[in-house]
Amino acid sequence: MYTFIANPNARSGRGILLWKQIEKILLEKEIAYNVLFTKYQHHATRLVHDLTSDDAPHTIVVLGGDGTLNEVIDGIRYLDKVTLGYIPLGSGNDFARGLGLPTDIHSALEQILSPSHYTAMNVGVLDYENKHRRFAVSTGIGFDAAVCHQVMVTPLKAFLNRLKLGKLTYLGVALHKLLTLKPVTMTVTTETGETKTYHKVYFTAVMNLKYEGGGFNFCPAASGTDDRLDIITVSELTRLKVLCLLPTAFKGWHTRFRGITLDTCTEVTITSDRALPVHTDGEPVFLQSDIHVHLEKEKLCIITPCK
Repeated sequence: MYTFIANPNARSGRGILLWKQIEKILLEKEIAYNVLFTKYQHHATRLVHDLTSDDAPHTIVVLGGDGTLNEVIDGIRYLDKVTLGYIPLGSGNDFARGLGLPTDIHSALEQILSPSHYTAMNVGVLDYENKHRRFAVSTGIGFDAAVCHQVMVTPLKAFLNRLKLGKLTYLGVALHKLLTLKPVTMTVTTETGETKTYHKVYFTAVMNLKYEGGGFNFCPAASGTDDRLDIITVSELTRLKVLCLLPTAFKGWHTRFRGITLDTCTEVTITSDRALPVHTDGEPVFLQSDIHVHLEKEKLCIITPCK
């Protein structure tokens, strides 16, 4: 039995129409399924929490963007009891990009219904103010999170999505935030006990997969399967230099330049000298100045293409 968690408002309201295409195929193939539609923010988390509270195996298929996927993963009670399929309908699709998943809905559905390969994926956890949020792609504090916060509320996103230019939303908002966000001082402490202090920091991101922000390849070595988290810190650069570096990050070429620091860890504590925007998989978290990030003990089984 497949349980579909579908966001009817995905892809500028076309999510429900795309679901009907999928449902038609399921009925033609006589495949047993159940569908639960999200109705408000964080509804997917509640739905999946209730669904997986029985400690039984479940195959869950997410129909939506990275935000819906994040809510689903955050709601799973027992990670090792769930097999997850994903049909990406978002504008960023960094999760699908990071794992090489098909973005065409029919190809994605075919892969899920006839799986040939599975990936045991690490799941990250953000701790803040005695609260916890999981992430599949990344969490970040500073500039990248400020961009995510703004993308969530800008009317430009829906307009560009209709033109199939959703990636430009992130780039446009990034340019605006770059001009307004003031750099800070941050300390980054990993599980080894080593503490590094950075000045004039634009952001620090902790990555489980390579991409965030609609295709920025911030941590090219991140795999999501190596029991490690990758860290990128951008500091000690002029705004003009950051502006010039941003386009190179689509190809991962930014790592060659000074001011870009990469590291790996299993857990990390990041402290800023003032409260900044924070995100998990592009989903906003309230302003924070102190966060802790680590990996779940259990991995999540993802239906993926053959390597």
